Amino acid sequence: MKLAFVGGGAMAEAIIRGVLSASLAQPQDISVGEISEERCRYLTNEYRVYATTTSRKAVSQGDLVVLAVKPQNFHDVAQDLEGALSGHQTVLSIIAGLPMSTLMESLNHSSVIRVMPNTPAQIGAGMSVWLCSSPVDDATAAQAQSILQTLGDEMRVDNEEYIDMATALSASGPAYFFTFIESLIDAGVYLGMPRAMAARLTLQTALGSARLAQESGKHPAELRNLVTSPGGTTAEALLSLEEGKFRATVINAVVAAYEKSLDLAEE
Repeated sequence: MKLAFVGGGAMAEAIIRGVLSASLAQPQDISVGEISEERCRYLTNEYRVYATTTSRKAVSQGDLVVLAVKPQNFHDVAQDLEGALSGHQTVLSIIAGLPMSTLMESLNHSSVIRVMPNTPAQIGAGMSVWLCSSPVDDATAAQAQSILQTLGDEMRVDNEEYIDMATALSASGPAYFFTFIESLIDAGVYLGMPRAMAARLTLQTALGSARLAQESGKHPAELRNLVTSPGGTTAEALLSLEEGKFRATVINAVVAAYEKSLDLAEE
């Protein structure tokens, strides 16, 4: 498998690390186009891959071309790659908010895979939702799936609307959890607990709760009820959350992120 990257940031590095760890490719099979010379040197020293500040040169060496740049930089990238993509190549985009139609039209290329990963992919615990255009063959789709599996869990969909929904839920989701984790730690400190202790208790509680929900297969409401004794401390805390419209606030936040994702697609 020969991979070429346009952009060598954190998500590109996560993919490179995952692919190499799973032996899906060798360092000599990976090329990276990255405008930062310092970043190029880092990727070459760390992973022994070929890195260059010229994206067209990097792209020429890959069967699967991964676009890992910020949305606002895509049009410059598309202009830079004009005429550089050949028929045997497939483009895999992890650019947030950029629809399939824009990718295909701007790149003048029909074989495209759109992926929405999230940042826990950097430790192999991510969630990626992905979609293929019709010209992508089964073998290439299988290669893409194997790459995404090195980042964590993955889900292929056949409706692009789900990609934008995933952008709001799973891609932006880590920020929601980090904010909640930060708030719990601050609450522990407010009560008088040392910050390191509050952080340790909070992080393990978050990790354990997620694992219990995943492995038990029980509805979150059922698991919540198991913790909530009548007239107890948890019931009192949940009442406070309800009075603060906690659930409505979370739902509204995800809806806002979804609507912003749609706005980005129209820009």
